[in-house]
This record gives sequence, structure tokens and C-alpha cells, in this order.
Amino acid sequence: MTNERRVLVHPDKQALAGSVAARFITKTLDILDEHGVANVVLTGGSVGIAVLAEINGSSARDTVDWSKVNFWWGDERWVPKAHADRNELQAREALLNHIEIPAENIHPFPASDEGMSLDEAALSYATELESAAPYDAPLPRFDITFLGVGPDGHVASLFPHQSGIRETETAVIAVRNSPKPPAERLSLTRPVLNSSERVWLVLAGSDKASALGLALAGASRDEVPAAGIKGRRRTVFFVDKEAAAEVPENLIAPTY
Repeated sequence: MTNERRVLVHPDKQALAGSVAARFITKTLDILDEHGVANVVLTGGSVGIAVLAEINGSSARDTVDWSKVNFWWGDERWVPKAHADRNELQAREALLNHIEIPAENIHPFPASDEGMSLDEAALSYATELESAAPYDAPLPRFDITFLGVGPDGHVASLFPHQSGIRETETAVIAVRNSPKPPAERLSLTRPVLNSSERVWLVLAGSDKASALGLALAGASRDEVPAAGIKGRRRTVFFVDKEAAAEVPENLIAPTY
């Protein structure tokens, strides 16, 4: 169904990560069979990285031709390249360092120690996105975009009541006032996230229940940024039981 929103509830965080990993491998095989290449947008956070670790540990991992998969990021902390908080580093350690993938297929945001300002880094990533786009398109065709959701409802580095969630003119923004440290970050904007064929929001824990419930019950995107995220073909919330506590019953799929 076009623009379908679904909530798939799992018993706990471990079951959640394993299920999403298995689904990702299966869907990526389908995408490669249909299109020949795939573009995937990664997220950080404990659950997002747990999913990547589960993909790495799967016996089906190497059924994917990783040379035909491109990885991008939804946002990044403005820290040095080797900083432990960097989403790129965590993704490399969890999965990317363990698969056979060309270096040019991995598209990290610039780091704070790579000789450019925050604004220059935002422009650089926007230029890289444009250069990877098909003819006459402004962006690559994103097949799967992973997102986490914060307790305040933020996605990527688009926070409630800040200008980033309302940005529509640019693909990448420099964030200087993040309520979560570090204050400086880089983020894709909402139109770019929503250009994805499929958006998979993966979240766990009771601290996410209120934000998730509000997002699905019609809160404004300014109040709960996750409410403004919707993939072109499908939007799926993969959650554990604790995070699902305030989800409207009619949105919960009967099985996962």
C-alpha cells in the first residue's frame, strides 16, 4: 500500500534488532534484484548500531552483494574522525569493516578535523548527494532510510521547535544548538528523509513511548519531528513492547 504506516512490536530490544536485521537483508536482496544497486541511509544510537551488529552476525550476511550497496548517513556529530561518538565509526565497527564493500560506496559526513568549517561540511555533503543522483534528479534514490527517535521525538538531528525541522530549501543543514551534546552536528533535512522509498524507524525503551504515541496520534512535526517523517512507499516503526505502550491499537500490526 502506498504511504502505508505500520508499527511492528517485538518482545524486547534483542528480538527487535535481530528481526530488523533479517528483514533488511531480505529487502536489500529484493532491491538489488529489481534495481541492480541500493542506497541505504544509516542512523546512530544504540538500537541502530545493534541492528548493524545483527546484520554482521547473520549467516545470510554474505548473500548480499555489498559492492552494489551505497551507505549514507542521516546525521552526524561534529567531532573528529576517530571520536568514539561518531556515527560513522560505530557503523564501521559494527558492520562496514567486516563486509566486502568498496571504500567509495561508503559516504560519511565530513569530520571536524578534516579541514573545513561546519557550514562548508554541510555544503560538501549536499554536493556529494547531488553528484550521486541519477540524471535529472536532485538526490540518489534512497531505498531504505534508518532512523532512531529520541525521547523528545527528534529524528536525525532535527529537534522539536528548532528551525531544522522546517527547512525545505537545502538538503543538509549545519546544526549549532542541539539540545543533546555535542551542540554542533550535520543533518539531512526532512524533505530528503521523506524522499526515501522506505523509512524504517527503529526504537526501544519506555522513554520513547510518549514521543512515539504522539507522533502516530497526529502531533505536529514542530512538536514531535518524527510525526513529519513518511517514506514515499512505506513507513515502518519497528519497536519493542516498552516503546509501544502508547501506540494506537489500530496501527499495531498483528504479528512481526
